Amino acid sequence: MLALYFDGTPELKELPTPKPGAGEVLVRVSLAGVCGTDLQILKGYHGFRGIMGHEFVGVVAGPYDSPWLGQRVVGEINLGCGACDLCRQGLSRHCRARRVLGIKDHDGAFAQYLTLPAANLHLAPPEVPDEAAVFTEPLAAALRVAETVQISPEHRILVVGDGPLGLQISWVLALNGAQISLAGHHPEHLVLARPYGVAAYLEPDLPAGDYHVVVEASGSPGGLELALSRVRPQGTVVLKSTYAGRFPLDPAAVVVPEVRLVGSRCGPFPGALRLLRQGWVDPRPLIARTFPLAQGTAALDWARRPGVLKVLLDCR
Repeated sequence: MLALYFDGTPELKELPTPKPGAGEVLVRVSLAGVCGTDLQILKGYHGFRGIMGHEFVGVVAGPYDSPWLGQRVVGEINLGCGACDLCRQGLSRHCRARRVLGIKDHDGAFAQYLTLPAANLHLAPPEVPDEAAVFTEPLAAALRVAETVQISPEHRILVVGDGPLGLQISWVLALNGAQISLAGHHPEHLVLARPYGVAAYLEPDLPAGDYHVVVEASGSPGGLELALSRVRPQGTVVLKSTYAGRFPLDPAAVVVPEVRLVGSRCGPFPGALRLLRQGWVDPRPLIARTFPLAQGTAALDWARRPGVLKVLLDCR
């Protein structure tokens, strides 16, 4: 099969089709999305080596006795061991021995085929096209913010970052009825937030005032600096960005105003699929360009351009 393999540099390779293990299925990938985390992997994040990619929609192609055979699916990306204390407590996303699709110790979706445990699968509703279903994983991650911190209609909330994840976070938070603002750098991105009732601003034009909750989704260390400068005393900063490197943090910016820093990662697939099925969120305007898998390295180069939204790989 054709796959985009990373071993310090991304390279298209012909590799053997993977064989599903016990409890796993083989998925023929239809579309895969390039995520900011994928771009951080190119910079050394997690020291990953293998087939990249974790956002996908596809069709189950095996084993032949699987009840999932022929079903169009999306899949959760964390593979817990199933036996440790965290897995037994329902925290398999945080299993100490976990593997993560296309990110940590498990080959991913930038290929014609991938394997996943059947327990990770969710049916893609027939009324949701592939171009929308491929956004299920990042949309679920956006929904996780409201699980991480309590949101009320009285809250003033700021989302920092107008990339695909920041935009989706602003959309789903706006559905909760809170007052949502979005700060970014690209006027053409901010336009995509306003139909959801989000007040969208270029960063220099962000009005004065502080916020009960600030969600940092910029993909840049500078986003955290802005978040800490705009959160109110005893407010909460939710961190969504992942970086390949480290950056300094002034403890006084957290300790003196008694600010909470909260990490937030993967979220609920059923809720994301419900939003897509009912048409409450339509992520397709985020698609900047679709490349065939055979042009995978060019797709990554395109995705790294400043201001580019979602790049998809067509693996069919």
